[in-house]
Order: sequence, then structure tokens, then C-alpha cells
Amino acid sequence: MKRIALLGATGSIGSAALTLARAHPDRIRLVSLAARSNDAALIRAAEEFHVRRIALVDPEAARRARASSWRGEVLEGEKALVTLAEEDGVDVVVNAVVGGIGLHPTVAALTRGKRVALANKESVVLAGELLTAIARRSGGVLMPVDSEHSGVFQCLQGRPVADVRRVTLTASGGPFLRRDPKTILDATPEEVLRHPTWSMGERITVDCATLINKGFEVIEARWLFGLTPEQVDVVIHPQSIVHAFVEFVDGSVVAQLSMPDMRLPLLYALSDPERWESDLPRLPIPDLTALSFERPDPARCLGLTLARRALEAGGTAPAVLNAADEEAVRLFLGRKIRFGDLMPLVEEVLSAHRPGTGPLTLDGIVESDAWARGRLHEAAAPMTRG
Repeated sequence: MKRIALLGATGSIGSAALTLARAHPDRIRLVSLAARSNDAALIRAAEEFHVRRIALVDPEAARRARASSWRGEVLEGEKALVTLAEEDGVDVVVNAVVGGIGLHPTVAALTRGKRVALANKESVVLAGELLTAIARRSGGVLMPVDSEHSGVFQCLQGRPVADVRRVTLTASGGPFLRRDPKTILDATPEEVLRHPTWSMGERITVDCATLINKGFEVIEARWLFGLTPEQVDVVIHPQSIVHAFVEFVDGSVVAQLSMPDMRLPLLYALSDPERWESDLPRLPIPDLTALSFERPDPARCLGLTLARRALEAGGTAPAVLNAADEEAVRLFLGRKIRFGDLMPLVEEVLSAHRPGTGPLTLDGIVESDAWARGRLHEAAAPMTRG
């Protein structure tokens, strides 16, 4: 029985986790649940799974929860995520919150030696170097929930990094793969959020359209698997069936294939080193008549280019990249800036950043994150609509 704290319980990954908990009641016990502001959905889940402790980041949502007929404990604020993550009665923390607020609960869980099923990619983008060091000291485990990193993990099966020549992550190409980049500068949020193969949250879907999401995954792979930046490649694979390739030093290539369903990598993150039987969609191998791969088009992948630049700069540069992107996406979804403004604004902030020369610290990451958010809004002010 895995005792689980589910952070981000009302989002797409959280919903997937709830589905798995229903399917495996003899293996999964939800101990606590957290969300940003959807108190109604969080309480429904708490009632269904007999959870007596929840957390809501938004104070007003927490107030509504306390005023409701539900009689469990309600924690409030970002620090509440840390409280749930480090609780003694929790074996696994599923971190599915969106944004930089996911970093501190990841640090807390790893420091306590827990397993973290990590869907909050920002944690590794911001502080991969620190997280891997904490895990080595404490015995904590980072289990990736991203389909691509789960694929790499499954391909490696404990093989040492010295055996690896190259890792290749796949990208669908997003909703505008075949469109002239000049025609999407004024794309609406509705168009951008119409992903061809995956059902995901809003921010990650926008990031897929700019390919910065794949750049974040390159940064993740570097730290999760102890690779050099040069060992991580990206290819466009519109069918989203192959999630990762691992090429070994002897020339052999191992790939991981499955249906594009986030429940599969999440199930693996929870069940490893076992594999639990499931009724999730099976891959219809006889029907796979065509799987295509192509190199990313430089004209379409400024986000990927910026992520590689931040990875090369190191230090707090990835934290700056993530924070600037997070704020830019928020402005775009709020119809304050154009789709075509997203990556140029992020590039402007990254170019203005001057990484420090000292060792990377959590305080330095937090300060750089705050600086980048403010700088992004300053840069966006002249073009903000309304």
C-alpha cells in the first residue's frame, strides 16, 4: 500500500492520479490532497477517498472550504504544500502543481527521503542540481511523470550513465506543426490550446506550441539522468507514440512506446520497481502503419533554443527562463499579449539576466525567479492590451 500526498489534485495529472486510485484501491491510499483554488473539486475528491486533510493555496478558496459542510482539516497557502509533502505518514508525494511553487514541496519531500512522483517540471528546471544532491544525501527518489522522461527511465532500467551515448526526447510539434510561423503570430488561446494528441493543462499546452516545454524537458533530462547537454536530442514525432530513445555506446537503441495517456507514466512512477496490471489503453501495434520523425525547424523552436541557452549558462538562468515564460503565458491566456510576443519577451528577460558566480542556492533561485517575473512585466508593458 502506497500512502500518497497528491499535490495538484484538481488538474490533469491530479485527475489521472484519482483515476488510478479508484482502479487500485488495494495499492493506493490517498492521505492528503492539495490544489491551488478549486475548493469544490478538492472537497469532492476528499469525500470520495475519505481524506481528512486538504490544502488550498488560495486563501479565499481555503475560507470557502472551511465554511462548507465538509469537516476535515483545511491548510492554507504555499507553505501548506510543504507541510503535506514532509508529513510522516506519506510514502510518495505526487507533485502535480503547476509553476515555481512546486519547488519547495519537492525539496521538503526529498529531504525527508521520500519518493517524489514529479509532474512539476519546474522543480528540476529551477533547481535540478540542488535536488539531485539532496536525493543523494537523503535517499529520496525522483520518479519522472513526464512521458518522455518516464520513457528514458524505463529504457535505462538501472543501466549506468556511462553506457549511454545519447538520449532523444520526442515532441509532437504542437498544433501549428505544418503552419507557416508567420501565420500564427496572432493565434488565439483557443487555437493554441487545441493540442493534436495530448490532453494537458493550459500552461504546458501553450509551452508545447512554442516548444519551450521540450526545452524544459532537455534541462530535466540533463539532471534526472546525469547527462551532459550534448547528450540530449529532440525530434519531432507527430504521432506521440514513441516517447524516448536511448542509444547505448555499443550502437544499440532502445525505445519506449505507449499510447499518449499520462496515466501510464504516472502508474509506472507509483508502481516501480513493480508493474501493476491495468486496463489503460493498449498500443494497437498492427495498426501502426506509419511513425514519422523529423528534426525541429529552427524557425519554429525559439523556445527550445532559449532553454538550451539557459542550460549552457547554468546557475539561475533556467529559473529566470521558467519564471519569464510562466508570466508571459499568463498574459497570453489573459489576452494581454499576442502569441507572437511570447518567446521574444522571454528572450529579452533571459538576455538581461546576469547569473551569479557563486554556488547555486535555494535563496538565489527564489530571488532570480522574482526578478524575472518583474522584468517580464516591465518588458511586456508597452504591448499589453487593456
